[in-house]
Amino acid sequence: MKRIGVLAVQGDFAEHIAAMNEVEGAEAFPVKTEAEIETLDGLIIPGGESTTIGKLCERFGLDKAIIAAYERGMAIWGTCAGLIYMAKDIADRPDQQRLGLMNVTVKRNAFGRQVDSFETDLPVKGLEDGETRAVFIRGPYIESAGEGVEILSVYREKIVAARQGRLLGIAFHPELTDDRRVQQYFLKMVEEG
Repeated sequence: MKRIGVLAVQGDFAEHIAAMNEVEGAEAFPVKTEAEIETLDGLIIPGGESTTIGKLCERFGLDKAIIAAYERGMAIWGTCAGLIYMAKDIADRPDQQRLGLMNVTVKRNAFGRQVDSFETDLPVKGLEDGETRAVFIRGPYIESAGEGVEILSVYREKIVAARQGRLLGIAFHPELTDDRRVQQYFLKMVEEG
C-alpha cells in the first residue's frame, strides 16, 4: 500500500483524498506538516489558490520539506493551482512563491474567470481508452515546456497535462469526475519510484 499525501493547507484536498482512496494500492490522507511529508511515497498538490498555497507552504516550511522529499525520490502530482506551484516559471506572476521543480512556464487563469469554467473530453497520453472528462476551473495552461518534459495532453493548442520524471502537472481536475485513470497513472509513477 502506497502512502499518498494530499497537501491540505488550502484548496480541494478532500476531493483528492476521496478519489485516490478509490484506487487499489493507495492510501490517501491529508498532510499539513513537515513530519507527515517525510513519511510519504507520493504527494498531491490540489487545486485552489496558488498564491495562498505558496505563502502558507513557505510560512510553515512545507516548501523545503516537499523539495527535500522530491530529491529523495517522492513523486508529486499537481492539479490546477498545484501545477502552478510546481512550475519553474509563472508567466504572469514571476515573483510568486513556487517550488520551481517542473521545467515549465505556466500561465494562470488562462481559460478565463470562474464563470468561464467548462468541461470537455480530452485525450491524455498514457491512459487506457484515451479520452477522459476534463473539468477546467480557472485553469492554467503550460505556455512552454523545457527539457525533460513529456506533453501528455493539449486542448486548443495549449498544453494542459505534462510529465517530467516523477512530476505530473495537470491543468484540469480529475478528482471531480468518476474516472480514476489519472489517479491510477499517478500511483504507477509512485510505484516506479
